Amino acid sequence: MKVKVLFFSLFGAFLAGAIGSLFTFPAIPVWYESLKKPSFSPPNFVFGPVWTMLYMLMGISFYLVLSKTKDKKLKKDLVLIYTIQLILNTFWSIAFFGLRSPFLGAVVIVSLWFAIVVMIIKFFRVLPLAGALNLPYLLWVSFAGYLNFWVYYLNL
Repeated sequence: MKVKVLFFSLFGAFLAGAIGSLFTFPAIPVWYESLKKPSFSPPNFVFGPVWTMLYMLMGISFYLVLSKTKDKKLKKDLVLIYTIQLILNTFWSIAFFGLRSPFLGAVVIVSLWFAIVVMIIKFFRVLPLAGALNLPYLLWVSFAGYLNFWVYYLNL
């Protein structure tokens, strides 16, 4: 096991989550609680554990593809798509919670969804397990996108 690579992989994922939380936590009691939300909206306490698990799975999958890949061009491509989706993941929190804009959040989450799909395909080609570890992330972001669109619609 390459401990430095594992640390880097997990650190990047959790750093994205930590940056996003800087925008999320202050907005929850002040702004998010005041929004109309659909009946299928989970309670706030669900989000933290789910995202923690998803960031862990992202980091592990990234570690696996980095460890398996010897080709420098392919490795660069994998780092790029992983980084892009992490940036979009962070930007969603900034757009939705930081800017308090469900509309901008919806725009970002569509881009994030496509970036995750591309990442899964690229990771799967290197190591099927690495791609599969991101399927819960794709499902959660699909649900979050659906929820985001409903919040936008209900609060027009």
